[in-house]
Amino acid sequence: MLDALTVAIGVTALALAAWCGLAAWRDQPTKDWHFIGMAAVTVLVLAQLAVGLVKLAQGGEPDEGTVIFVAYLIGAFAAVPAAGLLSLTERSKWGSVTVSAGAVVLAVLEVRLYDIWGTPGA
Repeated sequence: MLDALTVAIGVTALALAAWCGLAAWRDQPTKDWHFIGMAAVTVLVLAQLAVGLVKLAQGGEPDEGTVIFVAYLIGAFAAVPAAGLLSLTERSKWGSVTVSAGAVVLAVLEVRLYDIWGTPGA
């Protein structure tokens, strides 16, 4: 996998979590600019999904198995959009909390994806 992309996703996910957490602290629901941030993070995760599938197609083998790797890729791709959709149903500060939590979950999934793929040369 691409380490730089994994780090970029983790950092942007944590930035999104902090941003939406600040909105929740201010008692604000998710706004349009939060959804732009969610879209940016989702585009990065979509790129990671494509890279992961290409690596698998080229014969790459995750240390912990292909099925669990693909499951984590799909889960990472769905985390922020699912939280965003839930935030639309809860138009209060709790919608912002939901997105913040979803972004933290994505950051954790990125660490796990890195572990599942394994380090090169190990």
